[in-house]
Parts: sequence; structure tokens; C-alpha cells
Amino acid sequence: MTIFIQSLDYSLWDLIVDSPSLPATTNASGVIIHKPKTTHNDDDGKKLQMNTKAKHVLIFAIKSNNFNRLSSCFLAKDMWDRLEVVYEGTNPVKEDTVSMLIHDYEIFIIHENEDIKTMFTRFTNIINSLQTLDKTYTNREMVRKFLGVYKEVGCLK
Repeated sequence: MTIFIQSLDYSLWDLIVDSPSLPATTNASGVIIHKPKTTHNDDDGKKLQMNTKAKHVLIFAIKSNNFNRLSSCFLAKDMWDRLEVVYEGTNPVKEDTVSMLIHDYEIFIIHENEDIKTMFTRFTNIINSLQTLDKTYTNREMVRKFLGVYKEVGCLK
């Protein structure tokens, strides 16, 4: 989704990740509050429009069953943070997922009666999932692993 949003408008991505500075003012008690619409200037309107545009992109990019999790968020950044928890999990969950995928990578073998295309797809899915969770292997490591799988079944000598 990152690339999709960046391709639409890189400033949208910045807004989602960095959180916008929405129109605000300080009241008499020193508390920061949203500016009333009647006091918005052009810059305030642009900030609100960008936040709304980012929210729109995020809502239309998710599965409908996640809509309720996001619909109450005012900021696109809050939506993104919730999506990260839904799809990646909290840190302990993320670490467990990475550990499981590393294990799948390390014990990767070709299954009996499995064709090369299916095996390669399984391998690619493991690598892509790891990469999404910020764990990467070099091309050399992946080629070595893949060739090792072939050697085990007698395809390479």
C-alpha cells in the first residue's frame, strides 16, 4: 500500500506517516484546540483537504471488514497506525511472525510431487512477507538457499 499511496501523491504519504499539523489554536487556558471553521485561511483548508484525501485513499484500499476500525479516526495518521496493528500486529506479534517466517525460510524444501512454479511461489511468498516485516536476505543468500533445495532432490549435481 505504501507504493500505491506514494505513486498517487508523495505528500499524501508524508502526511500519513508524519501526521499533519491541522488548523489549531490555543484557548485562554493554554489548551490547543481545533480552529473553528470560521477562522480557517487557505493554508488551513489545504491541510484539511490533504488529510481528507489521505483518509479517502486508506479507506478505499482496505477490506470492508476493517472499515469500522478506521471510520472513527480524524487523522489519516491514526488510520495508518491502526492498519499497522491489524496487518502487522504489535511488536511481540510482529517478532513472532518474523521468527515463524525465518523458520519457514530455513527449513524450506520442495514437497513431493510439487512443481517448480508452485515451489518458487511458496519461496517468493516467504521472502516477500519477511521483507514487508523488515527482514531481508541478500540475493546471494536466496540463490544459495534455492540451489540447496534443488541439490537435495537431485536436480543439481
